[in-house]
Amino acid sequence: MKYDDQVKNRIKRMEGQLRGILKMMEEQKDCKEVITQLSAVRSAVDRTVGVVVSTNLVDCVLEAEKNGEQTDALIKEAVNLLVKSR
Repeated sequence: MKYDDQVKNRIKRMEGQLRGILKMMEEQKDCKEVITQLSAVRSAVDRTVGVVVSTNLVDCVLEAEKNGEQTDALIKEAVNLLVKSR
């Protein structure tokens, strides 16, 4: 699977958020502020997982259909990946 710049930018943004959280911890910021930022990163990770899985699923299903293959197993695998990520 090719990862486009949009997905890579999501990861870079999360990386920046994590650095910011570490800085907040080093500066002894309030727990509520740190947890808020950690929750934001977790949400961003979850959304990125969804984007990666769905994009890959579309590509795999189109390829399988082109080759006359069944797509049921691919869809089940994608759903399992999403469930495991939670």
